[in-house]
Amino acid sequence: MTGAMAGEPADRLALDVLSWMAEQPDLLGRFMAASGASPDDLRTAMHRPEFLGFVLDHLLSDEAALLAFAADRGVPPDAPARARAGLPGGDLPEWT
Repeated sequence: MTGAMAGEPADRLALDVLSWMAEQPDLLGRFMAASGASPDDLRTAMHRPEFLGFVLDHLLSDEAALLAFAADRGVPPDAPARARAGLPGGDLPEWT
């Protein structure tokens, strides 16, 4: 994948996704159920790149949420995937 974000820009976008999910009670509830995280866990884990990768994975697994996030935040719909590629565990195989 070309144009992958790395380091701080990827972290910032993932934190923005988490913040946006916090504004969407249904999405946040599904995320917390999927992650098994409590609100205290979120505060502690939100600075770990691996956890931020999971935040982006969760968003990327729901196309409607992904498109809603992109529209609400004014970012291209592929920005979360590019950010995910820049976080641990996000490297995708190059198929071309």
